[in-house]
Amino acid sequence: MTPERYRRLLQALQYRQPDLTVITDEVHKGRNISAIVRTCDAVGIDTIHCVVPGSGYRGYRGTASGSHKWVNVELHSQLDGAIQTAKAQSMQVVAAALSEHSCSYLDIDYTKPTAILVGAEKFGISEAGLASANVHVSVPMVGLVESLNVSVAVAIILQEVLRQRMQVGMYGANQLPAEVQKLRFFQWAHPKVAAYCDERNLDYPEINPDDGEIIDPSEWYRRVRESGIDQKG
Repeated sequence: MTPERYRRLLQALQYRQPDLTVITDEVHKGRNISAIVRTCDAVGIDTIHCVVPGSGYRGYRGTASGSHKWVNVELHSQLDGAIQTAKAQSMQVVAAALSEHSCSYLDIDYTKPTAILVGAEKFGISEAGLASANVHVSVPMVGLVESLNVSVAVAIILQEVLRQRMQVGMYGANQLPAEVQKLRFFQWAHPKVAAYCDERNLDYPEINPDDGEIIDPSEWYRRVRESGIDQKG
């Protein structure tokens, strides 16, 4: 690992926002999920919550899992679980939905702990999701189409979130818990070893804090083999 890459990974961790997330309510197109995850990484989101569509679970799971190189993706079978996870962290739930109660997305204070809730383009957010939200927001439009692509809407809203949070100095504040930072760094810096350990339910090996490299990887692997757990769990 080059010193430049090591510094870049550490800086990205310092910019992560543990009190900010996105919840997708049965967004079913893989390309939209991938685009949302990409935007979430760009604004420093550590974890997002995806409610799996009622159909096509297996294919969706593969798409979501393949998207989380930099962002942790948690899958939920029901929206209630994702909403309760956000509210347990004292997050306001901001639903991107055009309704009689909607205000402009620019009118919200995103420096508060926030979960952005979005739905699929065809069906939108479920009634249960709309009822659970603290506020509904919309992106002003003057054309003839009824709605934006869901990934585009997320990007627009999250850019405003980024602007507000940068303005008050919330980025670079090293907000992730130390244990999460350690976990994310290893997953980012050593993805193949992390996958190997995850498949076998192994603890990640220790790394050198000076350069981010695994301490004596050959010796670590030798111990793993001798322990008899060099197999998938």
